[in-house]
Amino acid sequence: SLVAFIFVMSGVEESDDMMRCASCGIVAGVDDIKLMKCTACKLVRYCGVKCQKDHRPQHKQACKKRAAELRDEILFKQP
Repeated sequence: SLVAFIFVMSGVEESDDMMRCASCGIVAGVDDIKLMKCTACKLVRYCGVKCQKDHRPQHKQACKKRAAELRDEILFKQP
């Protein structure tokens, strides 16, 4: 599926990694860590800005593609 492909391209496994930081792998809820979604693609999560910046080179291509798809979906849903 496209979502699985995007997870692979962004360096994130599809299974239980939805609640892990895409960069360092820390699990949500450990030491009260709250993960934040990538605001562009909404597919990966990060524990902080440092991890987001560190992971950006691996995530950039898949992120841009998914963000464009999300924008298209919103445009096509408008009357």
